[in-house]
Amino acid sequence: MIISRTPFRVSFVGGGTDLESYYAVRDGKVLSTAIDKYIYVCVKKPVHNIAEKKFRVVWSHLEYKDTIDEIEHPIVREALRMLKIDHPLEVVTFADVPAQTGLGSSSAFAVGLLHALYALQGEAATKYRLAEEAAHIEINVLGRNIGKQDHFASSYGNLNVFTFHNNDRVTVDPVFYNPECKRHVENRLMLFYTELKRDASQVLKEQRDNTEAKRSVLDAMCDLVEPLRDVFVHGKNPARVGEILHANWELKRSLTGSISSTEIDEYYNAARKAGAVGGKLLGAGGGGFLLLYVEPENQGRVTEALRPLCPLPFRFDDGGSRITYYDER
Repeated sequence: MIISRTPFRVSFVGGGTDLESYYAVRDGKVLSTAIDKYIYVCVKKPVHNIAEKKFRVVWSHLEYKDTIDEIEHPIVREALRMLKIDHPLEVVTFADVPAQTGLGSSSAFAVGLLHALYALQGEAATKYRLAEEAAHIEINVLGRNIGKQDHFASSYGNLNVFTFHNNDRVTVDPVFYNPECKRHVENRLMLFYTELKRDASQVLKEQRDNTEAKRSVLDAMCDLVEPLRDVFVHGKNPARVGEILHANWELKRSLTGSISSTEIDEYYNAARKAGAVGGKLLGAGGGGFLLLYVEPENQGRVTEALRPLCPLPFRFDDGGSRITYYDER
């Protein structure tokens, strides 16, 4: 039995420039971090191959199937096909936060599943390979309208700048952050679950179709990466993180009408009036988690202003996807 643990991510700036419709013309760039909220994937061979069905897959559904083609979970099906795994197998998954909430859950699952399957085969896959193959499954095989940033953030962990090139390669540059600045920022970032769910692929399809019309906006979002990196590296004026997040959010919400909503705007404006410096809705838009930068003396007021939304405390993850349990039996 193998268990992988893969972090979800918080994307700060540059989201949307990891779509091929953008980086085919100009390199895309995203600054993000993995966080200490995880998805766990367990894969196990049945004892002595004794099983009523060849495959047992447990997610929001319970599947018993005899062939790979019959498996309903698309990522499980295509991952088994990619790795040519056709022996009896059980796959079970559980997570710290719900799916479709803007934290990159499907991409984290794809990375974690591949990590566990490679370990089951006795192979140690690199972080780059896990991210690239997970992105290939979701984007090229399943045809989802998403970018690559989530796969790389979950695979690598920690705080990174990802650059997306027109040859489909991705450059991974760790942010050499000032430790005191990192702690300062962690203590001022707050997550609130809006309880609104959405299909990221549908939101991003609209954004992809509008890329040329909104290229100048995406350019401006991409250009916020370096100023934010400078804040983390040099540790000067950490409150700039909140200001940059706000600038990114104002740009992002202008991309399409489906990124925000009246309800989301009301939450965000209420938080700002209560003392939040800035923030953004995580993920493609339309729902999920609201990220805010709030000085400690204002955090109680912001929490009260956003009732009944529930805050989710978090810290940065520094390890990325990892195998937490390995038993070859």
